[in-house]
Amino acid sequence: MTILVCGSLAFDTIMDFEGRFADHILPDQLHILNVAFLVPALRREYGGCAGNIAYGLRQLGAEVRPVATLGADGQHYLQRLRALGVDVSAVRVLQEHYTAQAMIMTDRDNNQITAFHPGAMALAHTNPIGDAAGVRLAILSPDGKQATWEHAHQLHAAGIPFVFDPGQGLPMFDGAQLLRLVELADWAALNDYEARLLSDRTGLSLAELSRRLRALVVTLGEHGCEIWQDGQRTHVPGERARAIVDPTGCGDAFRAALLYGLAQGWPIEQAARLGNRIGAIKIATRGGQNWSLDPDTPA
Repeated sequence: MTILVCGSLAFDTIMDFEGRFADHILPDQLHILNVAFLVPALRREYGGCAGNIAYGLRQLGAEVRPVATLGADGQHYLQRLRALGVDVSAVRVLQEHYTAQAMIMTDRDNNQITAFHPGAMALAHTNPIGDAAGVRLAILSPDGKQATWEHAHQLHAAGIPFVFDPGQGLPMFDGAQLLRLVELADWAALNDYEARLLSDRTGLSLAELSRRLRALVVTLGEHGCEIWQDGQRTHVPGERARAIVDPTGCGDAFRAALLYGLAQGWPIEQAARLGNRIGAIKIATRGGQNWSLDPDTPA
């Protein structure tokens, strides 16, 4: 059975600045800011939430179909997905646009400056949910605003249970819109900051929101996650990572494992435990799509 992954496919250009941004920015000259940073280390990686989640699901052996858009420069991303065994039949290539791209520069204090070009992602709403035959469930990960809204309604109309995962796209929606998206979804997954923002914008507590879903999952990094069901909170402890190398993509790795468990019919606590385990494996590697399972990882 196939899992649909709605969301972004993007290229991440990651640069390491060996100094401190603060040493190069004069507070009294911010009105004429003009700075340049030498970045001796640079790497370009496959990214985007849909790409990362699809990668994680394939690592777990699941059948996965991203619903996403790429630009004219995305052909080798398509080739990579095919090589991973990902069904790319619902990925649309828009020849007149670039693929979404994030340019991230990090200094020695882990401060970051990021520029994001949405490119083809801004037109993801032109790629509707198609044939749902054989689809077990879906996730609505960060995407263009209109695509998130339309895909949520399309999934609901097709009777496909889905996880609402707004991520960094959450601030695009007002309280009424967020509440409608929650009501269309079966589950929601957010980090602790996003959960507080969702609660603030809707005016509902996490306990109240959970009564409108099968479950609400709030990730807490190294501390694991909380699961809210019918107004009750359960804490699932985190897993200790063998090393802390790069947090990029850890949340997506968690969500891949959560989806895998839900698709298997596991209790959500069991799926979340696998999510914590996979997140610990991911943080010990570099890059959003650069990890593999340990031999003793539960399947």
